[in-house]
Amino acid sequence: MATHARAHPAIVRLTHWVGAAAMIALILSGWAIYNASPLLPFVIPPAWTLGGWLGAGIAWHISAMWVLIADGAVYLAWGLLSGHFRRDFLPVRPRAVLRDLWAALRFRLRHRPGRYNAVQRLLYVLVTVAAVLSVLTGMSIWKPVQLGWLTWVFGGYDLARRIHFALMSTIVAFTVVHVVLVALVPSTLLSMVTGGRLAPEPALEEAGQ
Repeated sequence: MATHARAHPAIVRLTHWVGAAAMIALILSGWAIYNASPLLPFVIPPAWTLGGWLGAGIAWHISAMWVLIADGAVYLAWGLLSGHFRRDFLPVRPRAVLRDLWAALRFRLRHRPGRYNAVQRLLYVLVTVAAVLSVLTGMSIWKPVQLGWLTWVFGGYDLARRIHFALMSTIVAFTVVHVVLVALVPSTLLSMVTGGRLAPEPALEEAGQ
């Protein structure tokens, strides 16, 4: 029996779109901040940044950070209390990930609305962890004196900044993959707007996972 009629409950859809908007604002404003003191021998084209200069970029970045924190707190609390994480994302078994990845590379991976394959489970777990760590590292370099203990946890200001940049790059990579997959299966975008219909449980559980 399905636990809910919709593939994506309203709370999931709301937090998804609010979080997506906040994350895009964080990435683009973060690029504006990065350009003021690049870590690598290149800068981001100004047209791809939000704010255009350091002060405005920081203002956008901090504002979007608080939106993401509030949105993430709601999603995490609901996901834990409702059993969403345990039911839809766990367990993540290496054998199942390899199997579904191989099927995806051959364009043979089935999509069932509201059901997550092993690759999706792994990616969503990893990007959730990356988002939490990106907020923590971001706060550690935003307030290195007031939150000195947090900056110390991440190895000091310079290392925390590099970890923050690496996490941002990971989230950008996830976003690109996510958008490509949505383009390949457009119905997933519609279901994230309307809720869609939950696919029935398979007759037999995938015992080989």
